[in-house]
Amino acid sequence: MSLVLKLLAGIFGGILIGLYLPVSVVEILITIKVIVGQLISFTIPLIILFFIASGIAGLPQGSGHLLGKTVGFAYGSTIVAGTLAFLLVSAVIPFLDLTSAYHGAEASELKGYINLEIPPLMGVMTALATAFIFGIGISYQNLGALKNVVDQGRDVIDGLLAKVIIPLLPLYISGVFADMTVAGTVVDTLSTFGVVLVAAVVMHWLWLTVLYVTTGLLLKRSPLELVKNMLPAYVTALGTMSSAATIPVSLRASKANQVNEEVANFTVPLCATIHLSGSTITIVTCAMAVMLLSPELATPSFAAMLPFILMLGVVMIAAPGAPGGAVMSALGLLTTMLGFNEGAVALMIALYLAQDSFGTACNVTGDGVIALWVDKFSKQASAT
Repeated sequence: MSLVLKLLAGIFGGILIGLYLPVSVVEILITIKVIVGQLISFTIPLIILFFIASGIAGLPQGSGHLLGKTVGFAYGSTIVAGTLAFLLVSAVIPFLDLTSAYHGAEASELKGYINLEIPPLMGVMTALATAFIFGIGISYQNLGALKNVVDQGRDVIDGLLAKVIIPLLPLYISGVFADMTVAGTVVDTLSTFGVVLVAAVVMHWLWLTVLYVTTGLLLKRSPLELVKNMLPAYVTALGTMSSAATIPVSLRASKANQVNEEVANFTVPLCATIHLSGSTITIVTCAMAVMLLSPELATPSFAAMLPFILMLGVVMIAAPGAPGGAVMSALGLLTTMLGFNEGAVALMIALYLAQDSFGTACNVTGDGVIALWVDKFSKQASAT
């Protein structure tokens, strides 16, 4: 939670600097924003390459039926959740007064002291294709040495995120908000922030309600009892902001819901890396909001947004355990498929990190439903 507090401090610190300090100070912040933004852009393909390749290569072998069911349920849940989020946000947009918020993300004409460019080593789609080729190849041919390479590459990028980029994000966000304060658009942006964050959290709860009520009715179990047993995992995820760190509590909660121990031990850790329904809801909701705030970005149709949601369920595979890992993995799609510029990316990061704990809690609690269904079909398969 300290990251959220630092993020809020960065937002309000940037506003105060933009209001009361000389322009030269604002330009220093903008310089930091430019440097960090270039580092983020450079790192995006590497996140996709190493994390997805490592995630695919590390999928357990010898449990084909469990693996297929778990991956299918996890991906389906992620895609359906993102699609419903888009439909709900699209239905609400006509009732919102967006005349003032529409220009909320405009920046001033100020420039940083350094115009630094760090070109990425490869494009996003190149990184994604390479990750799948090497991940599948490593797993199929059991290439231990090459798996160590992608695992160590993942560790290097994870360290870069945890030790450099994530700690610098408050300064990055501060530069963005100082810039908007000078431009006179920060009030409209902040007023929209609150609505978006509340909407994302409410949609998390609605999605979990749908999952548990439907599962309870179809499996002839009490939805309230199932939810009650998963509450410790939900609360733990709120504090850790990491699905991986919540695995021990999630395992205990799933077993309390009478999931077979072998099934729980397999599905819960796997879902911690591949099931991101809550994160998808947040990213879709926040992306729609940022596009409404940015004059240069058009609100996408369902036909344009569906490919983004489908790809989102893939690129977030094995998202780093550090807070904000999912949105960092998704930045490549936001820039290439939705046309996000640097300012839109900064708003997206700020919005996502402000509620990251709730998205993670939704992911973790949804894992309990997947474990129940995998357990159900595994018992049927054993019976036959």
